Amino acid sequence: MELLSEDQQLVADSAAGFLRDSQPITAFRALRKAGDDANSAITANLAELGWMGVVLPEAIGGVGLGYRAAGLIAEELGRNLTVSPFVSSAIIAGTALASIGGGGAAFWAGQIASGQAIVALALEERAKHRPDCIATSIQATSEGLRLSGRKGFVVDGGLADCLLVVAKRDDAPCLLMVDPKAAGVTVTSQVMLDHRNAATVLLENVAVAETDLLTHGPEAKRVLAKTLAAGRAVVAAEQLGVAKAAADQTFEYLRTRKQFGVLIGQFQALQHRAADLHCELAQTSSLIAAALNALDEDSPEVETLSRAAKAKMAQVGRQANEEAVQMHGGIGMTDEMDLGLFMKRDRALTEYLGDAGHHTEWLLRQRGI
Repeated sequence: MELLSEDQQLVADSAAGFLRDSQPITAFRALRKAGDDANSAITANLAELGWMGVVLPEAIGGVGLGYRAAGLIAEELGRNLTVSPFVSSAIIAGTALASIGGGGAAFWAGQIASGQAIVALALEERAKHRPDCIATSIQATSEGLRLSGRKGFVVDGGLADCLLVVAKRDDAPCLLMVDPKAAGVTVTSQVMLDHRNAATVLLENVAVAETDLLTHGPEAKRVLAKTLAAGRAVVAAEQLGVAKAAADQTFEYLRTRKQFGVLIGQFQALQHRAADLHCELAQTSSLIAAALNALDEDSPEVETLSRAAKAKMAQVGRQANEEAVQMHGGIGMTDEMDLGLFMKRDRALTEYLGDAGHHTEWLLRQRGI
């Protein structure tokens, strides 16, 4: 069993207490009923707690607690189905900006940490996660540099104050900042299955200044690799929280529900399934922790561990939610229960930054299989 440091344990306890008291699942239900997919007030609260700068160094306004601490926060966000830009802005955009460095990146990183801005990564261009397939490009014209392309599944893109766009320039990858209100930028907000905000971003001949380009070429490739690894590991941690919450409700149901005068938790078949799920969650938790610790240590195993954690969590998350619904019976599919909400969030997180098939294929290829 992993032993957390004193700081990490403090983060875990404060996250559990704050989210349990101020952002329980009943708060999510209220947002869903009101049609509010932003939960805008929470960003300032997370910034006050230091969470929006958790992976950012102190020199640019962060608190520098690292990715293991970020995973502990994300897990509690998952347990409570909390709507926030924590993963999209604080972790994914924050990692990219901190890795790039420089004045422009540092400015936006500081804005994220203070809760003054939300920055969303605009990467995806296909129906499934394919970060290697980028058609969005920057072209030099008589009027200067122009950016054109289309991005989909931009998580929190409809709320973003700035977009961190992945594009190509001279057939090499680059990362640049784009104002979502700039001429030629069309942001179409969408509400996903799990009642979270995402957006489609259309870029049509958008004027780009040289200062907007943060990094280019091999360095951009390195930054994007670290950013995606961080995103995968923390998304897996949030999905772990969702799965644990579904499992906890199921185990409690087995302890209290009676059929034919007998607690259903006494049926051996259900005991075996519950035990199997418990072991799978424990193993996956350890794998996710290893990926997060590897990020903090800048280990060469980051890529492999983050992909393995994401793939494993997608499989176990599905198991946890399907077992929850099946063991509850028909009532498990009613809106009265939280299980349907967990299942929807689990499905969305599985697709975010690549599903089990995508990452398993990569891992097999690395082994020459």
